[in-house]
Amino acid sequence: MTAVETYEVVVVKYGTRRATRSDVYLNYPVYGEPDAPIEMDYFFWVARNDTISVVIDAGFSQAGGSVRGRTMLLDPREGFEALGISPSDAPTVVVTHAHYDHIGNLSHFAGSPIIVARREVEFWRGPHARRPQFHHSVEDAELVDLQAAVDSGRAVLFDDHHEVADGIEVRRVGGHTPGQSVVTVRTAQGVVLLASDAVHYYEELDRAMPFVSVANLVDMYEAFDVVAAQLEEGHASHLLTGHDPSTLERFGAVPGPVPGLSATIGRA
Repeated sequence: MTAVETYEVVVVKYGTRRATRSDVYLNYPVYGEPDAPIEMDYFFWVARNDTISVVIDAGFSQAGGSVRGRTMLLDPREGFEALGISPSDAPTVVVTHAHYDHIGNLSHFAGSPIIVARREVEFWRGPHARRPQFHHSVEDAELVDLQAAVDSGRAVLFDDHHEVADGIEVRRVGGHTPGQSVVTVRTAQGVVLLASDAVHYYEELDRAMPFVSVANLVDMYEAFDVVAAQLEEGHASHLLTGHDPSTLERFGAVPGPVPGLSATIGRA
């Protein structure tokens, strides 16, 4: 009998910001609620076992975070090093979408295979990429790095879904960006659904409250439905959102190479 591959998912919080609810929720006044402060945390993720490590998004760069007034708690490159993930090992990198806080350190993995939705790549090299409502969320130099991976043949472009490894799958849902993707990872504690920015906050999903940055609102709502169905039907046991500050509390911050800034699901 063939052994079933399982992984642990490591969540690393590397940055944070303070905002208001009207900053993060689309057309917030329609809810008839008073505005209030809200925190937004920034994460990268790693799925790994004794055989492989898969990096899921690469965080924002020092420059990309600084120009937007974000607080960097840990340089993601140092976080990867602390987890024993070296660029020289060329780990596979899954790009859930191409915003500055998800591909800011893609150049750190200059030899790695990159997995990204075809629609995402096509959008950011297309005619709408420079429109202010989209362009404010990206760094041109980082898009160049992504395109270089495509041009060099290092990138795997997928349409609907792609098996990264046995037990790890990435699926395009769109909404937040045209190629926004979610990742599922099989662990010893059940399947983790890593929504990235298909769902920024748990409340966003619970109350169907779209995020302010959206490429297609209908697709964003449908992505909520996809994520909810995966959980309700038992196809996934754990949900990781892209920016919710309750994440480490929900899953338990642990000591270790990134003390106080990481949590692990499925540790053997």
